[in-house]
Amino acid sequence: MEEGQPPSILPFLLLLLIPLPTALCWGKDGHYAVCKIAQDYLSEDALSAVKELLPGSAQGHLAAVCSWADDVGYTHNYRWSQPLHYVDTPDFICNYRYCRDCHDSSGHKHVCVTAAIHNYTMQLQSQLNYNLTEALMFLSHFVGDVHQPLHVGFLGDLGGNTITVRWYRRKTNLHHVWDDMIIESALKRFYGSDLSTMIQAIQSNITDIWLNDVPVWESCAHNYTACPNWYASESISLACKFAYRNATPGSTLEDEYFLSRLPIVEQRLAQAGVRLAAILNRIFTSKTGTITGTARL
Repeated sequence: MEEGQPPSILPFLLLLLIPLPTALCWGKDGHYAVCKIAQDYLSEDALSAVKELLPGSAQGHLAAVCSWADDVGYTHNYRWSQPLHYVDTPDFICNYRYCRDCHDSSGHKHVCVTAAIHNYTMQLQSQLNYNLTEALMFLSHFVGDVHQPLHVGFLGDLGGNTITVRWYRRKTNLHHVWDDMIIESALKRFYGSDLSTMIQAIQSNITDIWLNDVPVWESCAHNYTACPNWYASESISLACKFAYRNATPGSTLEDEYFLSRLPIVEQRLAQAGVRLAAILNRIFTSKTGTITGTARL
């Protein structure tokens, strides 16, 4: 078991947690891009298993349910899941340590995005008495979340949520800039407001300028199925180098910030998609028999 890996079964459903007033994740466009990229990298076995688990409304498309965890996060039955979208580190500490950092605001251990990825990976691997459709949708979403740098941000500002800035003329907060506004601005300026065009550009980079990096992105130390602690370590490092830098409270973020940060956002979307596919390929490749525990939502 990886150092700092949570127990194999986490009692998430038993936790009644008070939600923090924070944004949950990449916006819908970011999550859609992650899952669209991932589906194109699934093995035949994994693609078949994923399609079997997807709710009928998804029509076989993983991207259609990639924002489901956000859609239900504020409902009564799923309020417990809110702390699973992120993990905070001590202020100005630009590294991630599971044992130190993976807890909710009340101090409950193993309640954070990296623990959630471990947990739902385990559920899909075991195929025991779990709702495997929900496990797939949560896993797909949380792999995206952990790649957003400010989902592994500082505790003192709640991952940039309390840092008020202006994005050009619009008042917002730093977390929202990274969740939505960099992507929204890129769509308008470079991609004709067409998300599919942006995804195609990222996919082209995966097969071109990032081609030699893809095997490294896909790999996982010690043959683990998923390595979320590593993904989180990358995110906090990027948060320190790029997200927080020159983004103090009250500052106005314009072209200099946008154009230098957009490549980071696009690469993180690519990494999240490639890694989600790799995780699902490791879970499902060569598994036989009918998948049980599905829920047709």
